[in-house]
Amino acid sequence: MGLTLSDNCSISHLLEEIFRREGGKVLAALIGRLGDFELAQDVLQEAFVSALERWPHEGVPVNPAAWLVTTARNRAIDRLRRASVGLRKQKLWQTQMETEAYNEVTFAAESFPDERLKLIFTCCHPALNLEARVALTLHTLGGLTTPEIAHAFLVPETTMAQRLVRAKRKIKAAGIAYAVPPPHRLNERLDGVLAVLYLIFNAGYNASLGQSLVRAELCAEAIRLNRALIALLENETRLEDEPEALGLLALMLLHDSRREARTGPQGEIIVLEEQDRTRWNRSQIAEGHAMLDSALALRRPGPYQIQAAISALHSQAAQAQDTDWYQISMLYAELVRYNQSPVVRLNWAVAVAMATTPARGLEMLTELETGLQNYYLFHAARADLLRRAENWQAAQIAYSQALTLTHNEIEQAFLQRRLDELQVRLS
Repeated sequence: MGLTLSDNCSISHLLEEIFRREGGKVLAALIGRLGDFELAQDVLQEAFVSALERWPHEGVPVNPAAWLVTTARNRAIDRLRRASVGLRKQKLWQTQMETEAYNEVTFAAESFPDERLKLIFTCCHPALNLEARVALTLHTLGGLTTPEIAHAFLVPETTMAQRLVRAKRKIKAAGIAYAVPPPHRLNERLDGVLAVLYLIFNAGYNASLGQSLVRAELCAEAIRLNRALIALLENETRLEDEPEALGLLALMLLHDSRREARTGPQGEIIVLEEQDRTRWNRSQIAEGHAMLDSALALRRPGPYQIQAAISALHSQAAQAQDTDWYQISMLYAELVRYNQSPVVRLNWAVAVAMATTPARGLEMLTELETGLQNYYLFHAARADLLRRAENWQAAQIAYSQALTLTHNEIEQAFLQRRLDELQVRLS
């Protein structure tokens, strides 16, 4: 591109975009070749710093991702040399670099579906507890920050940072192989893999930090990896044994079909009942329904299939008032049998309120108040039900509580808008 020093700001934005779009692919490739999570992350960070320093003078390479891979791997070799690692290991790594010979052309021609799947399955090794598996994959593959992951798990940032460090050390100490397990061992990691994909998608669909509601690249990555996982299961084992993989893909497609309608011209939130449903992606909805039908035909229901069925009911309503809230509330009651988490019960309470009365939903929310006191969506949901019940003053207090707990600027603007509307009613 031939950018000059005056284009430092452009380079910074370009690198940020490359990290968001290609970071998971590049990091997965590095971890696969270096066999060390922390080393791969460190040298990739150094490669980004080097790009920020060199690209304004030298120009942006034809394939920036290839440049980052090569630079990071060179930094890894240098680190090993400085650390006086045995000569044999140095030669082995140098030979590996020369034989693989990554350059812009070969990297551009390759996609790394297996590399990222390998990373997920490595992070989801049964030697790690489920929360550590999910958090580690979100951090490495999804590119989420520690605060974002802590927010997803409703735990303090320091707690999540400690979990991530322990998980990386355990993988290294236990010599866990960076590989997709053999067919007969797939099932023992599948629940963790599906949970990872689900949370990667959710992290994109409802971004917890920043200036946008949706991180489309995370949603797209979760969908792509789910498709790759289904292909792997079809090739290596009987898909009939894993209908939840189909159910999860259906759920993602149905949710993602509403993405364009969820925000207005200025990026503001448009809630489900106010969305222009002509903007929903009908091809995604059709594929989501087909995936759900395939999963349900296997007659082994599970939580992802139930959530997909809920989303399917929303997609069938031509207008918000046509929504079958009674059936949705029944599906949430079934989902609670699989997952007793306060967040699932929160969604159930909202569905019951929509199917019956706001008062009934508020009664159910009272039982959840202690466990979700620091969860902004609890207060936002409670505020909405109080608003529907025309309890304006209590709704104002609940919206204010929600506003203090969210760190996403778009959500903050939405909550402030609701507060302004209530202020007009109260004045």
